[in-house]
Amino acid sequence: MFVQKLLGPFLVYESCTSTVVSIKVKINGSTRKWIGVSPGLADVAKYCSKAKLRLSLKSIVVEYKCGKCTLKTMLKDLEDPAVRFIQPQLRIGRTWKVDGAVNQTKEGLKMAAAIGLTQTGGK
Repeated sequence: MFVQKLLGPFLVYESCTSTVVSIKVKINGSTRKWIGVSPGLADVAKYCSKAKLRLSLKSIVVEYKCGKCTLKTMLKDLEDPAVRFIQPQLRIGRTWKVDGAVNQTKEGLKMAAAIGLTQTGGK
């Protein structure tokens, strides 16, 4: 719930990815103390959704990136001519680009649609 409350201002205001990563480090330290695990516990153990013994935690960096991608897609697909003409730029830093992530996801969806449904699992 704490992560969701932090995401609102991050999506509205311009903030770089390094700021979110520094906040994640502070949250990770507090979470490790609260749970009572060693500092060497990997992030995979905390944020993995497919493990048998999983914690219901969400990474603030992943949620931030998903939120920025959603915001970019919403701004691009709006029917308002003023917003479509301006196409606001989302400035989030130099290490990660929203446009590249959105384009990569769209290409992946096109590929999945072209491949179609496949059988997985043997049972």
